[in-house]
Amino acid sequence: MKAKNFFFQAIDRVILETILKKDTNKDIWDFLKKKYQGTSRVKRAQLQTLRKEFEILHMKFEETVDDYFARTLSIANRMRIHGEKL
Repeated sequence: MKAKNFFFQAIDRVILETILKKDTNKDIWDFLKKKYQGTSRVKRAQLQTLRKEFEILHMKFEETVDDYFARTLSIANRMRIHGEKL
């Protein structure tokens, strides 16, 4: 019951409505893992998209260096999350 209570406190209300129907903590965990982790094919596709975005990355005309750097780091961090070694 404690684990379920922690799930209910930590999860957004929209998602909470979908997990209320789950019976066990393992069912909740598996659902969340599948929803947010995705399959390996999905991860590869997302990583491929991020690689392409990183390769064609260029500074926009009116963009500051800080904004460009932040955008570059954002892409690099998303690539790292998907398992890319930079």
